[in-house]
Amino acid sequence: MQGDDPATRQERLRSILRHVATGAALSEPEAEEAFGLIMDGVADDVQIAGLLMGMKARGETQDELLGAVKAVRSRMKALHEPPPDAIDVCGTGGDGHGTLNVSTSVAFVLAGLGVPVAKHGNRALSSKAGASDVLTALGVPLKDDVVTLGADLRERNLTFMAAPHHHPAMRHAAGVRRALGVRTLFNFVGPLANPACVTRQLVGVSDAAWLAPIVDTLAKLGSTRVWAVCGEIAGSSLRWIDEITLAGPTHVEALQDGVRHRFILEPEMAGLSPAPVSAIAGGGPEENAQALEALLRGSHGPYRDTVLFNAACGLHVAGRGQVLDAAGQVDGTVLRELVKLAASSIDSGAAFASLEAARGVTG
Repeated sequence: MQGDDPATRQERLRSILRHVATGAALSEPEAEEAFGLIMDGVADDVQIAGLLMGMKARGETQDELLGAVKAVRSRMKALHEPPPDAIDVCGTGGDGHGTLNVSTSVAFVLAGLGVPVAKHGNRALSSKAGASDVLTALGVPLKDDVVTLGADLRERNLTFMAAPHHHPAMRHAAGVRRALGVRTLFNFVGPLANPACVTRQLVGVSDAAWLAPIVDTLAKLGSTRVWAVCGEIAGSSLRWIDEITLAGPTHVEALQDGVRHRFILEPEMAGLSPAPVSAIAGGGPEENAQALEALLRGSHGPYRDTVLFNAACGLHVAGRGQVLDAAGQVDGTVLRELVKLAASSIDSGAAFASLEAARGVTG
């Protein structure tokens, strides 16, 4: 507990580590305590790495995820007066593919259509270029004032929340995560701890086994409409990708009106042509930023189609279309219409105008 003296808290951490070392799972309260101890600076780098890798080697549980998210949420700096219908589009990262930044592009497309997007992101910890890296390369300032960020979201339908500004306690684990360079439970925690407290999310997941636990966790935390998505890449040693993909089927776990649905999306259902993951291979922040700006200026190709596919589904999650009927069946006609609507955001210049507004360009 936070009120305990340092020696007591250190002994509690060692007890948790001994428990994990036996291969046993943590209960939700134990996980909340463990991650709280990390974020309160009690754990050193060796202890943090031991906990994360011990859990990963055994296989993390849903209770551990929920406990970790509660610990992070209880310590975050929340946004000031966000709109109740705001949406986040965010991937867990850690899939190893190093693609161009899809969810960041989707944020501009949705904002261009009047959807309030509270985009949560970070710098690269297990990838080449995280959302914050690319936004910096684009000249988008990463603000840290929760009142200003809330006003941006209400007035411009878009705000970017850099994780370190809202989760300062996460700094205690950042070095370890960067040094490990692999997916840990923190990859799944980040998208579930949005500082705008959104209840609508399109979450890209790097492992299909985590689709249901992530939706379950968000449901328990009060979310109302969620799509957790994971693309499957046939014939690749890296089987999964944390976005809706053109390279194979996308597995979806959805929460809608209190009901859970599971289904598959194929690019043809959206009127789009399949394409390999290599067609959207990314690089460093500057390279990815150039591709993103070219996309918003009207460049065509697999990157645009991938963004349109994801944006169309984001429109559904935001309540701007009804791709999924009450029985959990995908309406391809509606999906294709939402792809066209997403394309209109780019082709009209609205998506690029959202980028310019985020940069602070007026006129």
